[in-house]
Amino acid sequence: MKIIPAVDVKGGKCVRLKQGRADQETVYSDDPLEMALHWDEQDARLIHIVDLDGAFDGKPVNLELIKNIVYNCSVDVQVGGGIRSLETIEAYLKAGAYRVILGTVAQKDPAFVETACQRFPGKIMVGIDAMDGQVAIKGWVEVTSQKAGDLAQKLEPLGVAGFIYTDISRDGMMQGPNLESLKSFASATSKPIVASGGVSQLHDVANIAKLKLDQIEGMIVGKALYDKSFTYKEAVKELEAHAG
Repeated sequence: MKIIPAVDVKGGKCVRLKQGRADQETVYSDDPLEMALHWDEQDARLIHIVDLDGAFDGKPVNLELIKNIVYNCSVDVQVGGGIRSLETIEAYLKAGAYRVILGTVAQKDPAFVETACQRFPGKIMVGIDAMDGQVAIKGWVEVTSQKAGDLAQKLEPLGVAGFIYTDISRDGMMQGPNLESLKSFASATSKPIVASGGVSQLHDVANIAKLKLDQIEGMIVGKALYDKSFTYKEAVKELEAHAG
């Protein structure tokens, strides 16, 4: 299991949003590349990059900036945000991205997901964002009637490498992860899962690790690291203490 630092890019800067709301933004760095390299130097094994402008606009906005981050980092980088074409997927993978995350398009167009998985095997993750268990799309602006677990079951046979599951009611709120929601989602799929949303204290890292869910391969941490609630190395140490 990995601790995965998040670098969210909006307006060319590294920011964090509260519950995905564009009007609830905190800028942490004017240079997302510098921030990504910081996590690289901290020995992160995987970095999570999101083009927030792309998520809201439905097309990549910070493509060149993010490609530059991927190119310059020595560790694996996964990329998401507004990725809705095979050309964009290919551009990120050619730049060296470890894998690419599909979000809104996965809920809207499963056939595209299948095509992407066939063309880029092992490289396509699907980000499923949920509010009270219901799938949220378009940068969390729209909550659908579809259950997160049902969507995972629909997409799993298409060849996805795994899922990034975000409980958006907890994201950026520093309230701790929704463990019951995470367990429920994990019960719906056998694919690897990355947990996201709500990790605010070291005991949150421990609580996810203590779930002992084999398919959880890591947890994304954003605001807690930027607000210095704990360091990356402290999080890794806590994870190792409870993930045995």
